[in-house]
Amino acid sequence: MKRPWNIPDLPVYSLATYGQRVNMNICTYVTAISMKPKLYAIGIYQNTQTLENMYERDLAVLQLLNRDHYPFVKILGKKSGKAFDKQKWLKKNNLLEEWHGFKVLKGATARLLLQKLSFHTTGDHVLFVFKVLKFNAFDNQPLTTSVLGEKNIISI
Repeated sequence: MKRPWNIPDLPVYSLATYGQRVNMNICTYVTAISMKPKLYAIGIYQNTQTLENMYERDLAVLQLLNRDHYPFVKILGKKSGKAFDKQKWLKKNNLLEEWHGFKVLKGATARLLLQKLSFHTTGDHVLFVFKVLKFNAFDNQPLTTSVLGEKNIISI
């Protein structure tokens, strides 16, 4: 039997954060929370490079992953940016491009430039509220948790 939080088929995102180099993680605890202004809430796991970057910077890029990105979840989501240089790996595999002056993952379904408004510690994640500054949608083939389940990347 599924656990309640695994019942919905959720979109899979990567939050690109910026310090000395770009770091990308995997997020599914993401939701729009306001239409005017457009606000998003994102849960960022404790003790991660992403969290350190967000404490130090105000801007990030939320990337809705494409179905073809499923193999990258093992690298972006299972490896720590503290111990593994994700920018170097992304560059080596020709997976980076620029979007509004930020390094981002090629082929995303959509991208949102976010500005940090607030954050609150909430258990093993820190809840951030962001304002959307810019966005683009490119196609309608988003990666979802059901695809990750089908590919045996996560158990649902």
